[in-house]
Formats: sequence, C-alpha cells, structure tokens
Amino acid sequence: MSNVSSQKRQHFKGAEVSCSVKYFLFGFNIIFWGVLSNMASITDLGGFDPVWLFIVVGGVMFILGFAGCIGALRENTLLLKFFSVFLGLIFFLELTAGILAFVFKDWIKDQLNFFINNNVKAYRDDIDLQNLIDFTQEYWSCCGAHGPNDWNLNIYFNCTEFNPSRERCGVPFSCCVKDPAEDVLNTQCGYDVRLQGELDQQKYIHTKGCVGQFERWLQDNLIIVAGIFVGIALLQIFGICLAQNLVSDVKAVKANW
Repeated sequence: MSNVSSQKRQHFKGAEVSCSVKYFLFGFNIIFWGVLSNMASITDLGGFDPVWLFIVVGGVMFILGFAGCIGALRENTLLLKFFSVFLGLIFFLELTAGILAFVFKDWIKDQLNFFINNNVKAYRDDIDLQNLIDFTQEYWSCCGAHGPNDWNLNIYFNCTEFNPSRERCGVPFSCCVKDPAEDVLNTQCGYDVRLQGELDQQKYIHTKGCVGQFERWLQDNLIIVAGIFVGIALLQIFGICLAQNLVSDVKAVKANW
C-alpha cells in the first residue's frame, strides 16, 4: 500500500505548473496592457470621432489584460486559450495590414494626404489636434500636406480678401525655420509669410510638405521601423507560446488528479 502511495506522489510531482511561466505571462500582460494604453492617445482621424477609437482600444486592452492576467494567476485554461487566440488574431490582422499597406501604398499616400488636409481645416477647433499638427510639422520640418499653400484650407489662414483674421496668408509657428539664437519661441513668425515669393518664404518657413517628408523619413529609417514591427510580432508570438505552455502544464497537472 505504501509503495502505491509513493508511486502516486512521484507521478504527481512529475507534472506541475511552472511558476516562472505563470508569472512571466502575468508580467507580459502588464507590459502589453501599457502598450495598448499608449495607443489610445491617437487623436482625430479625418472626421472619425477619437472617442470611439478610445473605446475600441480600451476594450481590447481590458479584454486581453483580464484574460491574460487572470488566466495566468488562476491557471484558467479557458481564459488562457482565449488570450492566445485573441493575440493570434491581432497578429494576423497586423500582418494583413502590413501586406495591404505595401500593395496599396499609393492609396495609403492619398489617405495620409486626406488625413493631413482634413486636420489642417480643423486646426483651431481642437487643442489636442493642434498640438499634434504642430509636433508633426516641427519634427519633420514640413508645412501642410504638400506645401504651405495647403493652409488656404483653413478659414483663419486662407488668403481670400474677405478673411478678417490677422493670420491671413500666414502659417502656424510650427512651419517656421527656427533661429538657434532665439531662446523664446515667436508664435507670430508665420504671419503674412505667404504674401512673399517662394524663394523668400524659404528664409522663414519650411516649404516642403509633410507627406513627402514622411516618405523620406520612412526610407531613411526603414530598418528601424521594420525592426520595431518585427519586435512587436515576436513579442506577440512569445505571449502566445507562454499561454500555450501554461495551458499544457495545467492540463498535465489535472491529468494526474
């Protein structure tokens, strides 16, 4: 009788849930949760209400975080399988989006142009959107989608003779070429600048469009961008493997009960 009990104990000890895998998966979900939270900071998308984007991203964040964390801590195979399948679905969608973006790159370029011009129109309507456009123009040293004249789409900056705005025929300060000698930002540096010829404009503002500058930036940083996407993909695959490993451990332990 004692030999049978000893064999059962030895058999049970042979299959156990790995604590390192369990808590590693929990930690993975905390990191993944944080990455998705940062995605919710994306603002206006050409007329699409950012509230809905926040709700969708927040929902995905909550579902994945809940399934992964609770599934790992409680060793719940149903939640772990759900987490694994959901993460696999996101990976598949990202892969599909990447392929489509490569195949329809001209369409993507047109959409980027539409996105920037739409937001140029609404520049003064949303402070978050305004900050995003200013950051984009400063970071890529650009102005408008294709050039400074795109700011004619905005009611405050257009050059029509009926425009009473002081910013008429101007551009936002983020289009201005920064003077290294100036410590204080001159927010009026773009006033009346489009009343001058193109060669004179180049002395004061960036005359290249943001679409072209973005394409150049993408070409110059293609390896880094590709590396980031590959890193995210490997992280997701790693999470799926962790979840499947934990499911196998839990099933092995249950099989010995």
